[in-house]
Amino acid sequence: MPEKYIKKILQAHVYDVAMETPLDDAASLSLRLDNRVLLKREDLQPVFSFKLRGAYNHIYQLSRRKKLDGVVAASAGNHAQGVALAARRLGIKATIVMPKTTPGIKVRAVQSYGAKTVLRGDNYDEACEYASELAASSGAEFVHPYDDPDVIAGQGTVGMEIMRQHAGDIEAIFIPVGGGGLIAGIGSYVKYLRPETKIIGVEPDDAPCMAEALKKNRRIILDHVGIFADGVAVKQVGRETFRLAKKCVDEVITVSTDEICAAIKDIFDDTRSITEPAGALAVAGMKKYVEREGVQDKTLIAINSGANMNFDRLRHVAERAELGEQREALLAVTIPEKPGSFRNFCKIIGKRGITEFNYRYADDNDAQVFAGIQLSDKPDEKEQLIEKLQAKGYPVLDMSDNEMAKIHVRHMVGGRNANLQNEILYRFEFPERPGALLDFLTSIGNRWNISLFHYRNHGAAYGRVLVGMQIPAAERKQLVSYLDELAYPYWEETDNPAYKLFLAD
Repeated sequence: MPEKYIKKILQAHVYDVAMETPLDDAASLSLRLDNRVLLKREDLQPVFSFKLRGAYNHIYQLSRRKKLDGVVAASAGNHAQGVALAARRLGIKATIVMPKTTPGIKVRAVQSYGAKTVLRGDNYDEACEYASELAASSGAEFVHPYDDPDVIAGQGTVGMEIMRQHAGDIEAIFIPVGGGGLIAGIGSYVKYLRPETKIIGVEPDDAPCMAEALKKNRRIILDHVGIFADGVAVKQVGRETFRLAKKCVDEVITVSTDEICAAIKDIFDDTRSITEPAGALAVAGMKKYVEREGVQDKTLIAINSGANMNFDRLRHVAERAELGEQREALLAVTIPEKPGSFRNFCKIIGKRGITEFNYRYADDNDAQVFAGIQLSDKPDEKEQLIEKLQAKGYPVLDMSDNEMAKIHVRHMVGGRNANLQNEILYRFEFPERPGALLDFLTSIGNRWNISLFHYRNHGAAYGRVLVGMQIPAAERKQLVSYLDELAYPYWEETDNPAYKLFLAD
């Protein structure tokens, strides 16, 4: 066990800027999960995140000479604000390199603490590369967001507070994981004092860099990371954080976007506060752990790590929360195109609430209905409803886990063209910076005809686009080569059943 970190954590300087956050009971969650659930409220910090702990501790430890040279950091959010506030408190200059995709509200927040901001690159990796070059050329200190002993020790004070605040037994502490600084710090301290307490990391299932590293016993670089929980969208864990995690982390649980959204709602119901997606990871993982293990009457602690949520993301969260809680089903149902069909369909649905109902006439034989249906907490209710519809002769497709259907198709039902030829469908993500949508359209549209297009901005650093293109079979290899050169993450969706039912000819 890395005992040297215990001393570093005990001696960490964080409380000049950070506060000791409360460990609050989550009454509703406790009742639902049959356990005592406690939330460590790092969302209440001055910058609405735990990140200022590690940033301040690192900067405080610098020599007087290094402080004169100032500090440089790369971040799109919480670490940037932590470094900026720490530098202002210590009276030194700070430069924060942020991707061009960073929302203006976050740029202005950093500037409000007196830091200079530089917009460079479309993602964190590009911003970080430039920040490292800037630090080397200027002599300023580069403050890494997680892979640094002083940063890890600063984050470890969260664990120190938990040990002071709760003297009783703790079954497990659930901790969000990006680069690993928070879990390395908390895990080192807690495992030293209470080795029986489980340290469980939680990651999005589309950014599982720690889970994969522990599984393979080496740091790996993910080809692509999901964008929803942007606070933990890291392709590779830190070298030092991985070394510590191997010694103090019991397991890492991965959760879906829908499960994260449901956890945001859970936290809101108990606290009336809105966490960012990364901030709700721990609660999402806790719920999955309780369901899997069947534990009861235990004390479970979740780190609510941050609340820097863009307001325009709330629509997306609200849409997905009920799916994550399995209280809504998205179904594609084929009904006869004749009078009375809608009424008969609704009779089978019964008194369940319908959250949405999309339909457009297609031909004289069948109608395709896209329906969102509310569910109760009864087990297997969705499966029973599907069986009931099928018993009445209705073909049913469950789209509750179909990402393309949830992001795009539910907003597009009704667009068909019987004369369309050679259409294939792709889903893309591209950097959400000024002019990016135009650049994307220009690069695609100059080569092939665009026959379908749907774009949604979720307030994240990346936009999501569904594109139909008319590509003769002989040119499809050329298209794939071109898309690889374009370097945007993409998925072909031509065979997606939601496309075939609602959008194809």
